Amino acid sequence: MMKYKFATKAIHAGQQADPTTGAVMTPIYQTSTYKQASPGKHKGYGYSRGNNPTRKALEDCLAALENGNYGLAFSSGMAATETVVKLLRPGDEVITGNDLYGGSYRLFTKVFENYGIKFHFVDPGDPRQVEDKITDNTRLIWLETPTNPTLQMVDIAAITALVKEKGILVAVDNTFASPYLQNPLDLGADIVMHSVTKYISGHSDVVMGALVVNDKDLYDRLFFYYNACGGTPGPQDCFLVLRGIKTLHLRMKAHCENTALVAEYLKKHPRVEKVYWPGFEDHPGHEIANKQMRGFGGIVSIVLKDADLEETFRISSGFEVFTLAESLGGVESLINHPATMTHASIPKATREAAGVVDNLLRISVGIEDPEDLLTDLEQALK
Repeated sequence: MMKYKFATKAIHAGQQADPTTGAVMTPIYQTSTYKQASPGKHKGYGYSRGNNPTRKALEDCLAALENGNYGLAFSSGMAATETVVKLLRPGDEVITGNDLYGGSYRLFTKVFENYGIKFHFVDPGDPRQVEDKITDNTRLIWLETPTNPTLQMVDIAAITALVKEKGILVAVDNTFASPYLQNPLDLGADIVMHSVTKYISGHSDVVMGALVVNDKDLYDRLFFYYNACGGTPGPQDCFLVLRGIKTLHLRMKAHCENTALVAEYLKKHPRVEKVYWPGFEDHPGHEIANKQMRGFGGIVSIVLKDADLEETFRISSGFEVFTLAESLGGVESLINHPATMTHASIPKATREAAGVVDNLLRISVGIEDPEDLLTDLEQALK
């Protein structure tokens, strides 16, 4: 079988013409159940919580994009994340990053710590900090790279090399990069997680998550919780994501191009004290980004100069093209205030230690005309 390149996989992987009608687009199989020839004998589909043809097409496509063997689609990124943690038992330990999406931090500390799972928050950009926390009880390393929202880079290959012989799983939240820019499985990771809501769907109209793995036994373990706990998406959402994926490569190119222009503009602006963007040579982890990514992504974060919370709110609310909103990765440009929005569940001292200060804004650069984006930044920062 031919080894297809990314754009071809994005359009075709997991999808064949409908055998009944010849329809090119995967149908929306809006059904909860399926006719069986005899008890337990069916065409691979018994009940749609466990499997659905529209969802299966999406899962196969996601696996192909991540160069993986098995994909699972979930009703949200958090449903995907908590399914991974369900692999653990009381007394197990997890090493994760100190610059982490607020929802992940909340899930780890407010939910799973109650079940006797211990979480260590370190700077994973320094593999020695990860190594120092490894014990006989370590079962999982959970990474974000680039991190949310300060875009720190983690050397996936270096971390996986530390635990390769220890039986410790490495899971990577690849949401910020998308499979177009980074493939953690190729770098030794065991599990890739996506908030499909973001770049993969790309149009801010679906909430969904996904996991991709290579190992059949690991897939079977994850599938058990996937089916037993029921955090699965409906077929219409799967259809929308399949449609969005077909332009992922085109959108990511535009996101990266626009973000480079926005980052360079902001770095020179007198109202901006600091710019986080992996494309700058002085950005921590720039060399890692060059090594393991195929571009620097569509997110840039800034710290406003001498701005208190009131001034930060005024600026963030003063855009015309950029929209003040949660989330990221859609075709439209968004402004987010992490301290009160996506990272509000993290205690103030904890998030500020990671650089998530009150005057930090996270910008998801869309694919609008770049001149309009720069003009909007200028008027808002004025």
